Amino acid sequence: MGHLVSSGPKVLVSADTVSANSVLDGLDPRSRIAAALAFAILIVSLKSLTVLALGFGLSVATLLATRLPVKATLRRMAAMDSFIVFMLVLLPFTVPGEALFFLFGFPFTFEGLLRAVEIGLKANAVILMLMVLVGTLEPVTLGHALHRLKTPETLVHLLMFTVRYISVLHQEYQRLRAAMKVRSFRLRNSLHTYKSIGYLVGMMLVRSVDRSERILAAMKCRGFNGAIPLLGAMRFSARDAVFTVVSALLAVTLVVLEWKIGAAY
Repeated sequence: MGHLVSSGPKVLVSADTVSANSVLDGLDPRSRIAAALAFAILIVSLKSLTVLALGFGLSVATLLATRLPVKATLRRMAAMDSFIVFMLVLLPFTVPGEALFFLFGFPFTFEGLLRAVEIGLKANAVILMLMVLVGTLEPVTLGHALHRLKTPETLVHLLMFTVRYISVLHQEYQRLRAAMKVRSFRLRNSLHTYKSIGYLVGMMLVRSVDRSERILAAMKCRGFNGAIPLLGAMRFSARDAVFTVVSALLAVTLVVLEWKIGAAY
């Protein structure tokens, strides 16, 4: 299975500088996945803006400690923000509460602003931690770690094949678009353009099905029986124990702060 994804994208986040970093190297991938999942569940369950800000600060501190490229990582996180920015902008106008001002007759409420800040902190803290702990894993390593964590094999297969063949489908799309440009096709607001784009999507689907059948036949010829051959053993070490203890202490600290702040109100 490893040869199927070896030529695809290596990691979600470029980790060129991680080779000289000793913080993540040596940790069992399962520890990193479990820590990221536990952190996400914890952050989503928090309500206090102060504690959420601390959680986001913890994500930033982890990013700095691992010496990942800060600008590139934050740029990818900003791309995620572009999907939720419209929701965050609309929340102050849709959540009932005390109006701070009116815009075109719509009240901008303080409660809606707090809700937008809460969602923004949660989303950015979780995504940043996932990018640091999980995004730097190679797809093959991530797939094997998920398999050892008893993730259904079908989902693991989908992950590994998706990572590998996204680039293949992109190349196929580029070839079809080049063929259209050679025939003097230009994007316009016309029925001909809409039909051409529809033909392009249809041809992509047809060629994808054809390629998937060839890949399946090639895999069967190589003895693939639906199981993932594990390329190496994964073992928890003393380093993973320290990482787990530190992560647990930080999680307990956030929970205690959340409880104290909630009790104060």
